[in-house]
Amino acid sequence: MDYSFEHEAYLKGYTAVCGIDEAGRGPLAGPLVYAAAEWLPEGLVIDGLNDSKKLSEKKREALFDVIKENAVAYGIGFADEKEIDEINILQATYLAMRRAYDNMQKACDYVLIDGNRMPPMPVPGETIVKGDAKSPSIAAASILAKVSRDRVMLEYAKQYPGYHFEKHKGYGTKVHVEALHEFCPCPIHRKTFLKKILG
Repeated sequence: MDYSFEHEAYLKGYTAVCGIDEAGRGPLAGPLVYAAAEWLPEGLVIDGLNDSKKLSEKKREALFDVIKENAVAYGIGFADEKEIDEINILQATYLAMRRAYDNMQKACDYVLIDGNRMPPMPVPGETIVKGDAKSPSIAAASILAKVSRDRVMLEYAKQYPGYHFEKHKGYGTKVHVEALHEFCPCPIHRKTFLKKILG
């Protein structure tokens, strides 16, 4: 992982490059797709920075604070379960990414997006497949997004204890599906995601 994508953008004349990634597209429950936009100083080396999915929860939590402390700017945004049901998961992802960008303390003029689809953004940018394993800016964004979402799901676990959100964070595990059949959906479930499970 290096700053080659960021560096190329700076060579084109852009002055503020940020990475954007999301967490939570797949779960059956949760107020979100959580997305984060991250602008790191070019060349900054953060030990252990990687795709959030490849890191332990403990490591993500430790990096979360380091990233926030070293970032020039960052923003976190989300789309809730009602928006996901109303506009579909792809559009909700775009919405969360735009909100993350809008929530940055300082505006960026170029965005690096994880994946292969560019959401509507107010500035130019590019998509990078598996960008969270290639671009430090996107990797940092993925960690902010994942940790932020997990923390919210831990709070929901206290509110809806029967679903064990603290264990699976809303993903469709056996424990979660069994709880759905026992208790029926709770208010934070994505109804459009449950059709095949509940009929």
